[in-house]
Amino acid sequence: MNTETLAAAQEIDFSLLALFARATLTVKMVMLMLLAMSFWSWAITIKKHIAFRLARREAAIFDQAFWSGEPLDELFERIGSEPVGASEKIFASGMLEWRRSHRDDGRLIAGAQARIDRSMDVAIAKQSERLNAGLSFLATTGSTAPFIGLFGTVWGIKHAFEQIAISQNTNLAVVAPGIAEALLATGIGLMAAIPAVVFYNKLNADSEHIIGGYEAFADEFSTILSRQLDA
Repeated sequence: MNTETLAAAQEIDFSLLALFARATLTVKMVMLMLLAMSFWSWAITIKKHIAFRLARREAAIFDQAFWSGEPLDELFERIGSEPVGASEKIFASGMLEWRRSHRDDGRLIAGAQARIDRSMDVAIAKQSERLNAGLSFLATTGSTAPFIGLFGTVWGIKHAFEQIAISQNTNLAVVAPGIAEALLATGIGLMAAIPAVVFYNKLNADSEHIIGGYEAFADEFSTILSRQLDA
């Protein structure tokens, strides 16, 4: 490498902002899209982390109240027909159907157990949908961001070779800036994809654990009601 080429290369600004400013419009749009996907993924991750922590705390508080020995009718009256917590909503849906299954003479309408189970299953499905809302975006970001970044890199390299052909100069001072700008798109794509995949797996496992707790409670509650039905 001659002295003139080395001096020219050292004068080039390779900072991230400079690389972004020199990139073509298409590559800039790719980078901005990836940055937006990364920002939204982090926002979903933080929001879900807070929501899951609140859901676990709410479930623990309700389990303590449910197994405290308080009569279920009194617990239902205290919670009300429109509770806030997920566990309370599942319990309320079962209790509401239990009360609706009683005739005026106090006898039960046939098929009460099946209706109670379906009512709680619907409540669990709604809570599952609420817990999993937004996780699909993390999965989409994790699977598509590297390829979006690769598209930006391919486009940037194409533009770099076009500039080389126009200038008819292949020294480092001409080649390096274009290649660096192109590779920045892939780097941003990986920066968006890797955390999204990690947090998707973590949050998906947490969601399944919480939903599993709801289903276990529904089964236990259904067993308690079935004993009363048999009695």
